[in-house]
Amino acid sequence: GTTCRAVAERAVFNSRVLMLLGQLERLNREAMLADAEIGRQITAKILHLIQTQEKTRKEIMSKGSSGMEVILATLEVSGGRRVGVFVSKGGTGILLQLVLSGSKESPPSEELMLQLHSLLAKVGPKDRKFGVKARLNGALNVTVNLLKQNLQNHKLLLPCLQVLRVYSSNSVNAVSLGKNGVLELMFKIIGPYSKKNTSLLKVSLDTLGALLKSKTNARRAVDRAHVPVLLYIYQDWHRNDTRHRHMLIRKGVLGCLKNITNIKLGRKAFIDADGMRILYNTSTECLPVRTLDPLINTSSLIMRKCFPKNRLPLPTIKSVFHHQLPHVPAGGPVAQLYNQPLGVDDVVDESDDNDDVETENDTENEEEDKDHHARNDDIETDINKLRPKETNSRPFEELKIYERFFLELSEDFQSGVTATPAAPKSQRPIIVPTAQALPPKYPTAAPLQEECHLAKGEQPHPEASPLAPAPTPAPVHTLDTINITKDHDGCCDHSQVRPQQPPLLAGGVAARQGGGAEETLAEEWAEEEGGEGAVLEVPDTALLLPLHDPDLYVEMVKSTRSVPQYSEVAYPDYFGHVAPTFREHILERVYGVQRTKIFQDIERLIHPNDILDKVVYDLDIQSCPVIDDGESLKFNSQFESGNLRKAIQARKFEYDLVLNSDINSNHYHQWFYFEVSGMRVGAPYRFNIINCEKSNSQFNYGMQVLMYSVQEAISGRPRWVRTGTDICYYKNHFSRSSIAAGGQKGKSYYTMTFSMTFNHKDDVCYFAYHYPYTYSTLKMHLQKLEALRTPQIYMRQDILCETLGGNSCPLLTITAMPESTSNDQICQFRNRPLVFLSSRVHPGETNASWVMKGTLEFLMGSSPLAHSLREAYIFKIVPMLNPDGVVNGNHRCSLSGEDLNRQWQSPSPELHPTIYHTKSLLQYLAAIQRAPLVFCDYHGHSRKKNVFMYGCSLKETVWQTNISATSCELHEDLGYRTLPKILSQTAPAFSMASCSFVVERSKEATARVVVWREIGVQRSYTMESTLCGCDQGKYKGLQIGTRELEEMGAQFCVALLRLKRLTSPLELRNHAHLLDVESDLIETRCKVSRSDTCTHRGYYSKQELTLEIYTETIIFECETN
Repeated sequence: GTTCRAVAERAVFNSRVLMLLGQLERLNREAMLADAEIGRQITAKILHLIQTQEKTRKEIMSKGSSGMEVILATLEVSGGRRVGVFVSKGGTGILLQLVLSGSKESPPSEELMLQLHSLLAKVGPKDRKFGVKARLNGALNVTVNLLKQNLQNHKLLLPCLQVLRVYSSNSVNAVSLGKNGVLELMFKIIGPYSKKNTSLLKVSLDTLGALLKSKTNARRAVDRAHVPVLLYIYQDWHRNDTRHRHMLIRKGVLGCLKNITNIKLGRKAFIDADGMRILYNTSTECLPVRTLDPLINTSSLIMRKCFPKNRLPLPTIKSVFHHQLPHVPAGGPVAQLYNQPLGVDDVVDESDDNDDVETENDTENEEEDKDHHARNDDIETDINKLRPKETNSRPFEELKIYERFFLELSEDFQSGVTATPAAPKSQRPIIVPTAQALPPKYPTAAPLQEECHLAKGEQPHPEASPLAPAPTPAPVHTLDTINITKDHDGCCDHSQVRPQQPPLLAGGVAARQGGGAEETLAEEWAEEEGGEGAVLEVPDTALLLPLHDPDLYVEMVKSTRSVPQYSEVAYPDYFGHVAPTFREHILERVYGVQRTKIFQDIERLIHPNDILDKVVYDLDIQSCPVIDDGESLKFNSQFESGNLRKAIQARKFEYDLVLNSDINSNHYHQWFYFEVSGMRVGAPYRFNIINCEKSNSQFNYGMQVLMYSVQEAISGRPRWVRTGTDICYYKNHFSRSSIAAGGQKGKSYYTMTFSMTFNHKDDVCYFAYHYPYTYSTLKMHLQKLEALRTPQIYMRQDILCETLGGNSCPLLTITAMPESTSNDQICQFRNRPLVFLSSRVHPGETNASWVMKGTLEFLMGSSPLAHSLREAYIFKIVPMLNPDGVVNGNHRCSLSGEDLNRQWQSPSPELHPTIYHTKSLLQYLAAIQRAPLVFCDYHGHSRKKNVFMYGCSLKETVWQTNISATSCELHEDLGYRTLPKILSQTAPAFSMASCSFVVERSKEATARVVVWREIGVQRSYTMESTLCGCDQGKYKGLQIGTRELEEMGAQFCVALLRLKRLTSPLELRNHAHLLDVESDLIETRCKVSRSDTCTHRGYYSKQELTLEIYTETIIFECETN
């Protein structure tokens, strides 16, 4: 009776389980409509039956039962959410325990192991500690043993490999599995092309790839000669998979190779196994099929990684030029640079510690804005460093000497003021010879070159004078010729300044008076050449450009001092630049262009005999840098702001170019400016600048290089134009020294490459990173601006100091003359608020000078707005903070080898004179209670689009961190947002969305932060202008040009006038003409009322602070609209 009862109970249980499983299966089929609660109830009943009835559990797991499939399907629905719940309830541990228990049966149930591993393969990826649990539990070894015993049982092998793949993601497990022989097992499973068991092969390769992420396993694979095996397998699949149905298998093999080649031994094994040629050939064959791009990209990544690291083709990475400093601070960058043993800075580092492995990214998406959110680890979290300093760090007696730069604050105008007369402008045409060979009899002009040298000062450079006397405009002397001649054989005459060819070829200039011996000489050239048009008349660009005068420019060059003692003038700086009237769109990059360029680089290694490797220009050979054999392009950069160190002809129409480091440094390669001649019309030239340093560039996102054609200028189109095709920027195989990379090992340089086809025979073309603006150009512009002064304009130009290189640093004062000499007018004049502007602390950011030019032209203009602006403010302007860097073609530093915009906290009067004295001016103003209303430092930005501002805000900085602060500690007026808000409404290139007011630790010694904190200027800004173009507003999709940059400078002035109206509306009520200027002029005063007393609320939470800033911003923007 007992037996019958037991049989009956079992039958009831079985029928109940089958019924419940059927209900669960129906729910799975209707997953989108199923009620989760019903599913939970059914599953709970099944679980109860399984837990209370051992035989029921075995029957569900038995062969032929569909129970496990139903339960697995239940876990798979809802996008893995149920798996996550299963893991959170400890389900992984139960499954691993079942695996361990099942393994103790003899023999283990194949069906049970199959079901458990199928379940683990789905659960494992959702459990972060899966690998650790499996190792500690012992299930890891069970799976490995099961694998070894069932290599031919493909049904069980597949789930075991799937679980092993998840196990291997844990690095400790991967090493353990490698020691256990699993690596060798994988190589038994994978093999040449076969149509059978492709799913198994795919999982095996994924597992092998995961194992090879361990360097220990990668070394083991190399030692057992598995690299050639993988290459053979890849070739075989490539050859036979003609319909590309098994791309994932081919990708899996490449994944294994990619992980092995992360170590030096793996890269060597890959090269020894002819891997470069194999992957290059297979990739080339894949190029026509777009769907195979993942294979091409991974192959490219492997080849680039394995390309043997080379040092740059230079004797040293230190700059060609050296400037002796007054003293070299111990521990400073210059001391470190020159105390290194010979050759140390060029050690090729093939360290495996290369975390900078660049993934192949050939999409055409816009650059992710890495600077949009400041990195949390760089944001200043010390509130004491975010508060203004209470006391002046320098005694007033020490600052009193700067009173002489502020004569306007004590001027009584009783003696009257007269404007400086404008210099006479020559109306003659400029005659330039055509680009023909120079007659042998043509003499060099030694006396003139000596004069040029004397003008540059052959005496020792004086130390920086803190207060040089105010200059008086010097009369313009005509420089007959800056002679630029060269012998036929290309050799240089060492007794004189470098002789050169007629100007059209060598980049020289004939700046001549009409008539006289030189005109006769020009006629002789024309007669001897005998060709039509041997002498061309060039339009006088002074008629096209109000602030440009070629003769005056040459005069300015004579007093400019450079470390290399340049005696040449570049044509673009002489002729000037007339902005084109046509739009220059951001370049749309051709798909796959970067990959194509990289493959061409790889061809050099595979076909070395095709490479010429001929040096055609080398500044390290001081005696004769230009090597001219008549077959190659000729290069030159020996003129103001020029930067090109070496040119190497790689192929017939391809040249590798190396930039010079900033003087007294071994890095900062970005700015370039050089001349090219001797080109063939229509030939497809490729130029590669091979020692760039930044990890990304706007050259990848539509920016083009700038080119100036002398033939175009002669034809009446003197202008820089955006040019170049197939432009891209990528990591190359030239190794960066850890010394030059801030101590980081394994870094590489980057290549900026572009292609170019020239349109004119016998042309001379110039290429530049951005629109050049030299120190001599600034001096010319200032002299021309001074000539525009009217009796209503107060303009004074002082020399703030002399630089390390002996150049003057100009300081401008611009405001309106008082209407009369009455006490009221004089008082109003003296009490105008000050605006302090500076620019060009970084020489390579030439766009900052063009913006400053726009500001200066507006300030000196005759419009009612300009007049009102001068009446509203006194402007103190340092238009070029780093003249030496600009003159010598530096990108970032001054002659001290340091970034001057990181010296504002404690500048040295000897090493950083321009910063020291500019800061002293501001300290003097703070000491006499006349701190500027606005301080703005103009800059350029290489990785972002648009124009935008960086400001300083205590509250917004705290908002980005998790630090606590009381409400009174965070009291702050939102007035710092006023000026950028106005600019966003009026300046088409300006983007408020790109602005940031967070203070970072790395920027604490910049002008913006120091002036905000130490001088107490709330509206202290850096205004950044893009080098590329705009992605919003009126100029969306266009590259930025000088017209837009100058417009930005003018719009900044208009914004200052509006700021004045916001802060002093009654004062300007009488200026009725301002009310109709633009419809969006801001009419109301900016008032953000905040209590000055501390509340009793204690500390702000981050949510409260966010809400407060958001609310105040809305109120502020409502009041300013």
